[in-house]
Amino acid sequence: MAGRGLGTATDEDRDSAGDTPAGELAPGLNLPDFPWDSLLPARREATAHPDGLVDLSVGTPVDRVPVPVRSALSGASEAPGYPTVHGTHALRSAYVGWLARAHGVPDIDPEHVLPTIGSKELVASLPTQLGLGRGDVVVIPEISYPTYEIGALMSRSTVVRADGLTKLGPERVSLVWLNTPSNPTGKVLPPEHLAKVVAWARRQGAVVASDECYIDLGWDVSPVSILDPEVCGGDHTGLLAVHSLSKRSNMAGYRAGFVSGDPTLIAELTSVRKHLGAMMPAPVQAAAAAALDDDSHVLAQRSRYERRRAVLLEAFEAAGFRVGDDGTSAAGLYLWCTRGEPAMDSVAWLAERGILVAPGSMYGPGGARHVRVALTASDERVAAAADRLAG
Repeated sequence: MAGRGLGTATDEDRDSAGDTPAGELAPGLNLPDFPWDSLLPARREATAHPDGLVDLSVGTPVDRVPVPVRSALSGASEAPGYPTVHGTHALRSAYVGWLARAHGVPDIDPEHVLPTIGSKELVASLPTQLGLGRGDVVVIPEISYPTYEIGALMSRSTVVRADGLTKLGPERVSLVWLNTPSNPTGKVLPPEHLAKVVAWARRQGAVVASDECYIDLGWDVSPVSILDPEVCGGDHTGLLAVHSLSKRSNMAGYRAGFVSGDPTLIAELTSVRKHLGAMMPAPVQAAAAAALDDDSHVLAQRSRYERRRAVLLEAFEAAGFRVGDDGTSAAGLYLWCTRGEPAMDSVAWLAERGILVAPGSMYGPGGARHVRVALTASDERVAAAADRLAG
């Protein structure tokens, strides 16, 4: 796919641009240490609290899987044969219906949808599956989910952190990652910003991949997909949108995600993934279709998260944290908080109170003085955190 008009950079550019973390993991491949390992001491400290740990670090769902999803999974459990990589027409049609119904993206052909085994595996392997490698530049947000960087490094591409196009200068870019709503900051990119990125990328011959896994969880603003006609004029050329059922449907354990957009790119990814055997299990496909067809459980789960968000927002602000600076924490499953001190100092202070959060430094240098607080604890644990912060 690298031959599809993608911009390239020289090996000299590769050596001088972007962020190249230390930590040799494989021959010739420099990857950082697994970020969550840095939290082990704080986890031990927080777990020692007399009333137990309140884990607000990893955004893993804790609420029940919706009944329609479990029923569909059970009903499809008689699945002795291999599923297809492209998935069932019923699943792809359910996805198309959801995207049109919930987010105003019309007229997507189900053929231009590809189920993935969760979204993380796609994020981690997309540069490689697109055929990128040495000499290619992958742009990721300045503060971002670490797997964007890992995926680029795995393909031996150059990584550049940039939130604005002017920062890219003369870089010849092959892939631009967007994340709206953002993990970790909860910031939402407005349609006009997305449209500018799309127009710029098309002039460059670059692919734009938009991670929209939190699109159903807008609080202060309504997130917009990169496939929205307001953004792309109804032309999906060079665009990929990534979605997931993990958060909105409590299906993280099912590993059910999707990528849709440019018909040529989807066809090429499908071909590559056939060789990889990247197939969503047939029972999971049935469960995912049921989740996409049912809006009521999404609304119920949104309400749970909204209540927990209100409790934690008030508690952290009362404890001296600033939340929501510069449009952050407007959507998604996290509060982006700071007390104006190094991130690990805040992590340690909270761990003393039995509360575990993620340091913002895990998401890039720009997060060095923030922490990410997940909304995915139970109501009881959220209330416990609020009590401890008030104590």
